[in-house]
Amino acid sequence: MDPIKMVDLKTQYNFIKDEIAVGMQEVLNSTSFINGPVVQEFQKDLESYLDVKHVIPCASGTDALQIALMGLKLQPGDEVITADFTFAATVEVISLLKLKPILVDVNPNTFNIDPLAIEKAINPKTKAIIPVHLFGQVADMEQILALAKKHNLFVVEDNAQGIGADYTFSNGTIAKTGTLGHVSATSFFPSKNLGAYGDGGAIFTNDDDLAQFIRGIVNHGMYKRYYHDEIGVNSRLDAIQAAVLKVKLKYLDFYNERRKKAGLHYTKLLKDHSKILTPFIKLNCNSHVFHQYTLRILNSDRDALVNHLNINQIPCGVYYPVPLHKQKAYLNPKLDSSAFPVTNQLVKEVISLPMHSELHSDQIEYICNTILGFFN
Repeated sequence: MDPIKMVDLKTQYNFIKDEIAVGMQEVLNSTSFINGPVVQEFQKDLESYLDVKHVIPCASGTDALQIALMGLKLQPGDEVITADFTFAATVEVISLLKLKPILVDVNPNTFNIDPLAIEKAINPKTKAIIPVHLFGQVADMEQILALAKKHNLFVVEDNAQGIGADYTFSNGTIAKTGTLGHVSATSFFPSKNLGAYGDGGAIFTNDDDLAQFIRGIVNHGMYKRYYHDEIGVNSRLDAIQAAVLKVKLKYLDFYNERRKKAGLHYTKLLKDHSKILTPFIKLNCNSHVFHQYTLRILNSDRDALVNHLNINQIPCGVYYPVPLHKQKAYLNPKLDSSAFPVTNQLVKEVISLPMHSELHSDQIEYICNTILGFFN
């Protein structure tokens, strides 16, 4: 059995290195390193894949979230509702723009933002909702979009972990994550399902005017060189990263299917144990692309299991050990921790197992047997 890695980018690279080398060499030959032809080609390829009108590449997923919010022209003090159980970048950009983050609890099955909690948090100051497709599982977008329409709110999808997932509406309509809200942000951090070999991100929207506005924001507020019509930022996807992503986009569905296969294998081996709660899977599993495979460990010592796995050369992660409402940077004395019962429980229970498109059955079986052995 090969050594187990949390993410195996090297093996993935070895399968596509010839294509990557050609793409990189074309960029080097062209010397068009910023906004070169390959960036435009990748943009168009991703627009076609997602069936979205506009993809605006940028320098990182965090930038993508910030720029998406800037594009909505929200004002300081406006409130933005998002999940308490997620990575800090989501609330970080809200705070940087002098908006007010309103944290709400999540669904205990999907780990995604709870629409009932969203509805309770809406007030006249609320201007937007940021659902996060956490761990690759699509949020309950139909309910979220209905709430946004009812209260005239923007929906900004944080699609950093969910690219390639499908959402099926109650009428049977299917759409990709990142195309459901008013605007979406994604990350191309190397470990993502569609990862670059450095930082990168993109904003998606079907709104022509919003797309045009955002294109200026990412480039110093310029629509014509040296004419600054808006206050913008410098956030552009470099051509080397675009060349990598252009190759890897062709394999995204294959990578996601491999992740799903691994996830379903994990679940088959672990689902019957009373102290293990495996990830929620909806319908044919197309709504989950398993950026992470995350268990809940019930009525047991999660941290002792982490140590047990590490002793047995099995990497794992705890995403996330501290709720946002308890993070030092985002402490709010007016918040009552009892308002987040699900999140407060999840941070004690969650553990993410190795997950990538290069996992083999024997590795998954070894991991699962080691976990089950811990409880016996």
